[in-house]
Amino acid sequence: MSPVAFDATLWDEPITGIGLYTRELYRALGESGLEVQRWGARHSGEAPRGHLNRTAWTLGHLPSWLQARSPSLYHAVSNFNLPLQRTRGVPYVLTVHDLVPLLLPETVSARFRWQFRLWLARSLEVAHQVICVSEVARKSVLERFSVDPRKLHVVHHGVDHVERVAPPDPTTVKWLEALGLEQPWVLYAGALDARKNVELVLRAVEQLHLGGQRVTLVLAGQRWFGAARIEQELRRVRERGVDVRPLGYLADPVFYALMKRAGVFVFPSRYEGFGLPPLEAMRLGVPTIVSNAGSLPEICAEGAAQVAPDDVDGLAHLLSRWLTDAAERERWSQKARARAATFSWNRSARLTASLYAGLK
Repeated sequence: MSPVAFDATLWDEPITGIGLYTRELYRALGESGLEVQRWGARHSGEAPRGHLNRTAWTLGHLPSWLQARSPSLYHAVSNFNLPLQRTRGVPYVLTVHDLVPLLLPETVSARFRWQFRLWLARSLEVAHQVICVSEVARKSVLERFSVDPRKLHVVHHGVDHVERVAPPDPTTVKWLEALGLEQPWVLYAGALDARKNVELVLRAVEQLHLGGQRVTLVLAGQRWFGAARIEQELRRVRERGVDVRPLGYLADPVFYALMKRAGVFVFPSRYEGFGLPPLEAMRLGVPTIVSNAGSLPEICAEGAAQVAPDDVDGLAHLLSRWLTDAAERERWSQKARARAATFSWNRSARLTASLYAGLK
């Protein structure tokens, strides 16, 4: 049987959520016995794209690779990046993670929004099967595009990758200790992205501070579209004496070591197609609070507390209670671990491979 050609266009790039999905699904599919080749990485894999950008390679060069090599199928994993025409004898599989550019247009550039809309519409047409990473993502696609619902399938991410991350080295441990974080403290992890609603966390912590409860908030994540507004709010609350520590992007061993030490993890995003950071925190046993928007109730379910995206008082109340009650934190830690244990990359790969098998 010819190998599966797997979209690796994000492989040699800084790892984002879709990049992590790419790596973990590829690994788990290979462990299941499938022969999977990485196509389109900048330098690595079986069909590197070299100096070409992702769009130019996918539209201009990928079709000829597919015709020449005839893999058993091609799986595009980044929302919309399929060729514009089908290739005879090569079925297409597409993974759709979210519809953020269409649902929250103010959080992306106008150029990207139009590219996303037009290319996704065409990719949904030419795809033989479509994986949606949540039921919320599936419903979003059906509400906005004319597509046969029978070719849309929900396959959740795994989260057990956090158990395979190398432990921090002694230098990292010393750095973490040097931060002087007094337990219990609050962590937000994710991009400083307009849709992530980081302002809600800042305002809730500010409210507690003004009420006499000192809280330390750590922000771990890189700048993103809309970060300027968040950074302005960050400066404002710090000027009022609130202890907020923006640490920026952290390498995995540092990031997960930091996450394990958090007293509470907060992720009040206005929309997620899946929502991996809170599930990672839950897997590590960190009591977690999420918004009741997007896919977060579906994914986190009873394993995390939920607040409305604009409910500053509600979030402040939960934080105040959890930060002063160790027994309550332990109860939510156990609930978090139990829910997160139901998500594995082997299960994701098994469901994905069974979808592949139906195309042969």
